[in-house]
Amino acid sequence: MNPKILNHFKKNDVILYEAALTYDEPLELKVRDDLFLHLCKDIIGQQLSGRVSDVIFGRFVKLFPTKKLSPKLVRKKSVEELRSVGMSYAKARFIIDLATKVDDKVVKLEHLEKKSNEEVIVELTKVKGIGPWTAEMFLMFSLGRPDVFSTGDLGLKRAIQKLYKIKKEPTAKQLLKISAPWSPYRTYACCVLWDSIDG
Repeated sequence: MNPKILNHFKKNDVILYEAALTYDEPLELKVRDDLFLHLCKDIIGQQLSGRVSDVIFGRFVKLFPTKKLSPKLVRKKSVEELRSVGMSYAKARFIIDLATKVDDKVVKLEHLEKKSNEEVIVELTKVKGIGPWTAEMFLMFSLGRPDVFSTGDLGLKRAIQKLYKIKKEPTAKQLLKISAPWSPYRTYACCVLWDSIDG
């Protein structure tokens, strides 16, 4: 991890710093080229393991073998066609709703890069099936925002409960208090926490 970020954790939270010392995954935060594609992937991946999500997403992309996946093409697919690749009925509807709203300019992905985190969440949650958690993951890994924390993420709750020796599942208020000193690098802190649970 970047020495500057490690040093910030060392100064502000020794517990997180010690966890970060064992984190050696390369983490490059950047704005992705195809935000629509990545948002589809985020919806498909809701409440699924990474492996299962990748398999279903791969099949989804193969529904468009000769053309670049676009909102206009996706909205033409039926719920049944999307379900045929392994996604649930609800997620198929969410993907079509996303494609329709992006194609109709109800949701404007091309302007998200210039919006604040809060504005991005408001914009994305116009889509059925996109709640704060999905929007927060999108902020982290598709828009490359370095200072995002998700109070609704189960893995983060579990990691914090374990590392900070909290008896009960931490509340949103506790999570915000604990994570505040990590700013402006809370996305990196989240990756350290997820890794601490997986490892």
